[in-house]
Amino acid sequence: MMHQTVEEIEALFSKSGGEFLTPATEIMEKLRHVKAYLFDWDGVFNPGIKGDGIKSTFAEPDAMGSNLLRFGHWLKFKELPLFGIITAMNNQSAFQLSEREHFHLVYYSLLNKVKALEHIENRFDVNRKQVVFVFDDVLDLSIAQTCGLRFLVKRTGSPLFEEYVRKKGLCDYVCANSGSGYAVREVCELLLGLLGIYSQTVDERVNFSHLYSAYLSERNSLETHFYTIKDGIIQDERNTSCQKKY
Repeated sequence: MMHQTVEEIEALFSKSGGEFLTPATEIMEKLRHVKAYLFDWDGVFNPGIKGDGIKSTFAEPDAMGSNLLRFGHWLKFKELPLFGIITAMNNQSAFQLSEREHFHLVYYSLLNKVKALEHIENRFDVNRKQVVFVFDDVLDLSIAQTCGLRFLVKRTGSPLFEEYVRKKGLCDYVCANSGSGYAVREVCELLLGLLGIYSQTVDERVNFSHLYSAYLSERNSLETHFYTIKDGIIQDERNTSCQKKY
């Protein structure tokens, strides 16, 4: 089975334009303890464009990346990782993707995003240092300040923000790609490579093996929970109608 070294992976992603602010060997070591993968939505799964009658979108290559990452983690650690989205807006496309792919959770209309991290620590058996976070903008930094691994999605229009993040030590890797260029897929493939599980993950998925079938059955048994904040308290809104507009 083909297996690339961490040095080869670091060189490959660097050649593609990614930048490791933390050495790949250190990221790989931290991944051994990761239990959760969290993503911002606008600017990460898409370019963040909004307007009258214009909804945010997602791309299937990114959705595939998210599924492969969860499957690879399941193969490596024999359990599903916590997987979810944290957005400051009420994004129907985020709800749709999360339910279709059976993500564990979506936090929405959450302007102070670190509240989601605090809720995860209290609600689930996860420490914030066991969290991977993929982000792109100022609202995300309250999480990036304290979580375990941080991946900044590239945006050429905000060089001062990127420099701020670098100087403050708030990310471990800067993506080569933007939200419109499949940055989510880039991060998912990088993590699978550093977990040493990329080739097996793809092989098992291509063959729809018994291992993939077992994973898929477990994944599809999950019911997505939707959380928002009301009166300063994060509440589970799973059964409300606001998620069903799509």
